[in-house]
Amino acid sequence: MSISGRRFEILLPLRFNDGSPVPDGFIADALIELRRKFGAVSSETQRIEGQWQHAGQVYRDELMRIFVDVADTQENRDFFLQFRERLRSRFRQVSIWMTSHPIDIE
Repeated sequence: MSISGRRFEILLPLRFNDGSPVPDGFIADALIELRRKFGAVSSETQRIEGQWQHAGQVYRDELMRIFVDVADTQENRDFFLQFRERLRSRFRQVSIWMTSHPIDIE
């Protein structure tokens, strides 16, 4: 039996846009919130490096990836849009990169 769902992947910054380190508690709080809401969350501890440009300024990021597999409902999509905005504010970011894609769980 297969189940269809949606995977949401979020790149969480390990540094604020000014270069100072993000407190470990910020990451822990995000993971706990997702686990409480959906019953599970996964993360990768490898550091992802990125560069991007906004309004003429180049940003260099150190990131980690978290992901959650959920039912593909409008309610869950709305939750993640709001969650991304909360993260953007909490992590003092211009933007938080989040993607989603359909999945089949076998």
